[in-house]
Parts: sequence; C-alpha cells; structure tokens
Amino acid sequence: MSVSLKQIRYFVAAAETGRISQAAIDLNVSQSAVTAAIQQLEAIVCARLLERTPTGVTVTMEGSRFLSQGRQILASVAEAVRGTHISAGPLFGTVRIGVTYTVSGYFLPRHQMRFQASFPGITVELYEAPRDVLERAVVDGALDLAVMLVSNLHNNAMLASETLLRSPRRLWLAADHPLTRAERVHLAEIATYPYVMLTVDEASHTSMRYWNALSLEPRTIFRTSSVEAVRSMVAGGMGITILSDLVYRPWSLEGQRIETRVIENEVPSMDVGLAWRRDTQFSEAAKAYRDFMRFAVAGVGPARPPVGIDHRQRSDEAIGI
Repeated sequence: MSVSLKQIRYFVAAAETGRISQAAIDLNVSQSAVTAAIQQLEAIVCARLLERTPTGVTVTMEGSRFLSQGRQILASVAEAVRGTHISAGPLFGTVRIGVTYTVSGYFLPRHQMRFQASFPGITVELYEAPRDVLERAVVDGALDLAVMLVSNLHNNAMLASETLLRSPRRLWLAADHPLTRAERVHLAEIATYPYVMLTVDEASHTSMRYWNALSLEPRTIFRTSSVEAVRSMVAGGMGITILSDLVYRPWSLEGQRIETRVIENEVPSMDVGLAWRRDTQFSEAAKAYRDFMRFAVAGVGPARPPVGIDHRQRSDEAIGI
C-alpha cells in the first residue's frame, strides 16, 4: 500500500493543530476521515506518529521526523500546482521582511533560498530585531511583513497575523536523566530538578506563564540567550529545559545525546507565522512572498485565517520558545 497526499495532509493538519477536531474543521472533512487517514498512514510506515491525549494529540519522535518530510512533500506539490497559474511575466520588486532571532536561525533559511530561486527578480531585504521593534516597524510601514513568533504578538489591534507552523514544546534532558524512565512527565516533577532557562525571544518572561498557572517555578540554575549553550548544558546533565521542537537537535556540539519527553500538563505551542499591518496594500512582490510562505510551510495554502481582535486570547496564551 502506498502513501497518499491526503494521508500526509491530514496528518500534518492534526500535528500542527494538536487536535483531530480542529484539523477536521480546517480541512472541511469529518473527524472520522482524519482519524482513518492517520491510522492508515501509521500502518504503512509501521510507526506511531501521533500520541493521543485527553486534550488532543501530540507528535511522537517518529512523527516529528515524518512531519518535516511531509511538509516538504506537500510544499513541493503545492509549488508545482501554483507554478501552472503564474502569469507569463516574471515578478520584480523589493520586499522588506523583519525576522526574530529564532525565526532567522531555525526556520527561515531553507524557505528563503527556495523563494529566491523561484522569484529571482524580487529582492528581499531581511532585518533581524526583537518582537517589539518588528511590530513598530510593520505598523509604521518600514517593513512590509514580519516572519516571527506570532504567539508572542502584542499589537493585535493594528496587526493581522497568520500562523504557518505550530511547534509543540517538550522536556529536554540528558540520556541518563532519571526522568527518561517515563514517557510523559508532569511540570511538578520537572520543577524538582535543576533547570536551564533560555532568555532569547522573550522566552524566560513568557514561559513563566504556564509555570505560574500551576503555581510552580523551575529551579533555574543558569539563564542564557544561547540555544547552543542550553543544548550543551542539558546534554551534559547540568540541567533540564523545556523548548520547542523547532529548535530541537538530538546532539550537542560536544556530541552528547539529548532526549525529549512529552509534558503531561498543557503547555502552549510556539507558533511561527506572518504579521502585517491590517490596512496595508501589498505590492506584487510582497504578495508573492506572503503566498510563497503559505505554500512552503504547510503546502496547503493559508495555514490559518488572519487573527482578528476576537482571537486575542489565543495570542496571549501561546508563547515564545
């Protein structure tokens, strides 16, 4: 039995939303259709891709690997289809894009290279800055778009946003850490061990929200803006941390293994997406960039409708790295 594009698309939708029901709504199909497609896919690849939980689904380690490949497959198909609808003449112009640290380091490069190959006549000017600086620049018109952690977005009144990727958070720990004995770990257990806190992209400030929600606090022994420092310290057994799958790599720079475990409590995902001024009139170059990113990440067009003022609770709850 061969894998179908429908099975891949349904799996990607469920993995990114974290809920079969929401995936079904986004895909405009029944929940049973999504469930059946994912079960068929798991049978074909002989691996559990999604872990079912009382609050939804989480991606397994095998599922995380398949998710990356699945997105690439869908993006390639979508680009091929889109190519047949492009007008005869090539596009020219300049588009100004703002990016945050995490986006520039762990998300953007592969998509940027493909965009430049697809639209050689468009010049992309990239600017890296913190979230608050990017928001002001987009509102002021200094930037056309921002590719950022939209789960950190504050100015929902002036800015519209669209989620491209939802990256779940997991516990990172050394291969011989006691917590590796369990497949799922509670925050209360995590709080009893030394913790390494990442500070970049507002991570230390925003991550405390889900700790505070349970009246807990991590035993922070070190704070750093370097993801690689966190990776090395965790792999070396100095502490544990909670970070998103987007920045996860199984090995430290020293070649030591990093394990991950699912967190039993509800911890919001890290959402990467596009942000733009609500009343903006996109140039053709900016439209091409926005549309390309929509296809490149999910391969199925816009991943989410623009976030309106009524959706502020979602933006307040989903946070940083």
